[in-house]
Amino acid sequence: MCNRYLWSPEPRPDGHDRRLARVVPLADVGCNAGIAQEEMLRVSAETLTVVDNRTGERYEVPIQDGTVKAMDFRRMRTSADDFGLMVYDPAFTNTASCRSEITFIDGDAGVLEYRGYPIEELAEKSTYLETAFLIVHGHLPSAAELKEWTHNITFHTFVHENVRRFMEGFRYDAHPMGVLVSSVAALSTFYPDAKDVDDAASRDLQTWRLIAKVPTLAAFAYRHSRGLPYVYPDNDLTFAGNFASMLWRMSESSYVASSVIERALNVLFILHADHEQNCSANAMRAVGSSRPDPFVATAAAAAALYGPLHGGANEAVLLMLNEIGDVRNVSEFVKHVKAGERRLMGFGHRVYKNYDPRARIIKATADEVFDVTGRNPLLDIALELERIALEDDYFIERKLYPNVDFYSGLIYQALGFPVEMFPVLFAIPRTAGWVAQWREMVTDPEQKIARPRQVYTGARGQKYVELGRR
Repeated sequence: MCNRYLWSPEPRPDGHDRRLARVVPLADVGCNAGIAQEEMLRVSAETLTVVDNRTGERYEVPIQDGTVKAMDFRRMRTSADDFGLMVYDPAFTNTASCRSEITFIDGDAGVLEYRGYPIEELAEKSTYLETAFLIVHGHLPSAAELKEWTHNITFHTFVHENVRRFMEGFRYDAHPMGVLVSSVAALSTFYPDAKDVDDAASRDLQTWRLIAKVPTLAAFAYRHSRGLPYVYPDNDLTFAGNFASMLWRMSESSYVASSVIERALNVLFILHADHEQNCSANAMRAVGSSRPDPFVATAAAAAALYGPLHGGANEAVLLMLNEIGDVRNVSEFVKHVKAGERRLMGFGHRVYKNYDPRARIIKATADEVFDVTGRNPLLDIALELERIALEDDYFIERKLYPNVDFYSGLIYQALGFPVEMFPVLFAIPRTAGWVAQWREMVTDPEQKIARPRQVYTGARGQKYVELGRR
């Protein structure tokens, strides 16, 4: 006899709702296409009908927000001792691990919003600290809220002197990102109160500390790589202006960055503040789900950003542009890309199947920066490469459009940063996004400690062989 699982809108006794409720023999309602009309009416339109061909059983799985719960498939078994079906999804390419109200992306339309606000408007009208408040708290701040928020972050820009001495212990040629990751993790030992992740006041305090101190650590890492003395924060300056001072101040009593450079930093920080469930945000949530303090969770997120496929992607763009070498070589390079002999870096994205909206903004910002720093000679190559790619059917059919990494590296290079600093510059603004993701995860009653399943493909039943007999 074939059976059918029916979905019931009523909560189950165990507290779970919208789950598979009971089994009804299909003989009672009609197998296959002969299901009784009154029984069909009891099945919600917001369900997925699954027929398990191994057993002949039919299931109604509820659909909510365009998703089905993976645990509903566990009820699909061939026997009582069967573990049940699992969803196999390497790299989480089609798995939603959380509900979030922070960042919305429509990759097909090229839309990016923080808390519902278009990235274009924020980049044009906002500042990084205002955007960080929006991302963390869910609304644009009032004048009083922004003043208090700015004060609380500015108050925490200094780091303990032991942290400075800790950073001085790294080799002269230590990678700035490795220094940053280690230093952020070290902050955990200075703030034991941060372990109380369920206390709202403590979460606020750690939020201020992280957003304030990461730029200081980043600037120290940069100065260390240059063999220069560390510059302490200047809290009379803006967030971006203070960062510029810690980077570039030399013997002068104070350093005031060009308004164009300060604005460019603000725009870059806003564009990189959050980007949904990317690799580093996922790391922040996964590590944070075991309830450590947010400093070590942020260090884990920064470590994920360290990788060349994430925070180091704009370095790959510069390497490609340098390889091309001249505008006259672009057409030949494109031919090699289409033949599968070269990779087109800075084009295409896991999420975006349209022009990355951040790339448009950075492209305009680059022109403003080059007016101050001088034109990056690689820009002409980049523009020609973009022009050809956007007109070529090969790239159009594959939806390969410029992403945020295509132009950001050119700006960083024009500002005098070595490529080793690129992921560090990425980590500064992304700290706000990581903290917002962490706060949302910690307070989400549906979240538990992250523990993916696996499909075991190894040996079974092996017999131990003594060392001398192997």
